[in-house]
Amino acid sequence: MELLLLIAMFYLGINIRFMDWNESSSISFLSLLPQAITFVFVMISSMALMGMYQLDSQLDFKAILFRLMPSMVLGFGLMTLIFYLIPEIYLGRGVLIIIMFLSLFGVLLVRSLLFKWPSMGMLQHRILVLGIGGSANELINQTKNMDYRKSKIVGFVPFYDEERCVPDSVVLPKKDSLMALINQYSVAEIIIATQERRGGNFPIQELLECKMHGIKVTDIAAFFEREQGHIRMDSFHPSWLIYGGGFDQSLLRSSIKRIFDLVASGILLIATLPIMLVTIFCILIEDGFPIFYRQERVGKGGRTFMILKFRSMSKNAEKDKDPQWAMADDPRVTWVGRVIRKLRIDELPQIVNVLENDMSFVGPRPERPYFVDILCTKVPYYNIRHSIKPGITGWAQVRYPYGASVEDTIEKLQYDLYYVKNHSLFLDVIILIHTVEVVILGKGGR
Repeated sequence: MELLLLIAMFYLGINIRFMDWNESSSISFLSLLPQAITFVFVMISSMALMGMYQLDSQLDFKAILFRLMPSMVLGFGLMTLIFYLIPEIYLGRGVLIIIMFLSLFGVLLVRSLLFKWPSMGMLQHRILVLGIGGSANELINQTKNMDYRKSKIVGFVPFYDEERCVPDSVVLPKKDSLMALINQYSVAEIIIATQERRGGNFPIQELLECKMHGIKVTDIAAFFEREQGHIRMDSFHPSWLIYGGGFDQSLLRSSIKRIFDLVASGILLIATLPIMLVTIFCILIEDGFPIFYRQERVGKGGRTFMILKFRSMSKNAEKDKDPQWAMADDPRVTWVGRVIRKLRIDELPQIVNVLENDMSFVGPRPERPYFVDILCTKVPYYNIRHSIKPGITGWAQVRYPYGASVEDTIEKLQYDLYYVKNHSLFLDVIILIHTVEVVILGKGGR
C-alpha cells in the first residue's frame, strides 16, 4: 500500500509544481517513471532503515513521526546524491521538497488511520488460546503491558484436566470442535499455551484441521518472541530452541557483521572524538589520572578480555572488596561519572575493543567473570549469550531499563536470547536507531 501511496505523492507533487505550465510543456507519466521508481525505492529503503517496518513502530502517532521525520531527511539526502551521480533523472530540489512534504503528510495520515482502526474493533487480529493453566495466565499478565489495539484474545479453551489459573470470565466452554469455535469467533490464530502436549488428549487432529483451513497455529514462546521481542524463560521448551530457526553463525553472517562493526566503529570514532577529548579533560580536572580503566569481562565462547572504558568512579572504588553490582545513585560514582554514564559516553572507548575484535558494535553486554560464575549457576541457559561476541550496545540495553540484580539479569537474558537467535544486519540497524533514542532521552542511565 505504501508503495502505491509514494507513487501517488510523487506524481501529485509534480502536478502541483508544474500545474501553471501550458499543455505543451507538460511531462507524461512514462517520462517520469525512472524518477518515480528511484524515489519509491529510496524512500522505502530509508523508512526500513529507520525502523518504519518494525512492529513497535506501529503503536501511535508519536512513534510513527519519530521514525518518519529522519526517514524523510535521509531520503532527501540520498535523492540529492543520486541526482548528482545520475544527472539524467534530475528533478530539482524545489519539486523534491514538495514531494517530500506530501509523502510525509500522506504516510503519516494513512499509518495513523490504519493503526487507529484496530482500537475501534476494525481489522483486529483475533486470537484463541488453547490452555487455561500457568502459561495461559502468564499470557494474560504479559499482554497487559503490550499494545493490543491490533489484536484481541477472544478466549481460552480448557485442555483436558489442566488446573485453571485464568479467570472464569475468559474461559470458553469447548462443546464443539476447535474449528467450530474458530468460525463462531472469527479467529485468525490459535496460541498453544499448555505445557503438556503428549498423549491422546492433545487435539492434534483438530489443530491440523484448523491449520488446513488457513488458521495460524503458534507456540506461546514464539508468540512472545514475535510480539515482545524477547524469549520468555518460563514458557519455552529447550527443544523449541534446538529445532527452531535462527542462531545464524554462518561465515557470510559473521563476515557481514564484522564489516558492519568496522564501519560503524569508524564513523562513531570520528563523530565522537571531540566529545571524548572534552570527557578526558573533565575527568582530569575533577579527579586526575587515570582517565581510563580496564576490567576483565567474558566474551565469545567464555574467553575473557580486558574492556576499556572512561573512569566514572572514584579511584580504587573496589579496593579490598568483592566486585559489586552498580547501583542507582552509586556513591562511588564521581560527578563527571554521573554525566557520562547517563549519556553513555563512558562506553565510547570500547570502540577499541571492537577494532581489536574482542567485541561487536551490537551484542549482549559483556559481564565480569565473578558475576558470570554466579549467574551460570542461578540462571538457566545464561551461557547461550556467550555464543556470539558481546557489544557496546544491544537489544537488552535498549529494551530493558538498567538493572543490577539476578532478577534483572534474568529479564535482560530474555532479550539477549532473542538477539542471539534472530541477530541480523537489519536488527543491528534497528538497535542503533533505538540507541540514539536512549542516549537523547537519557533512558536507562545509572
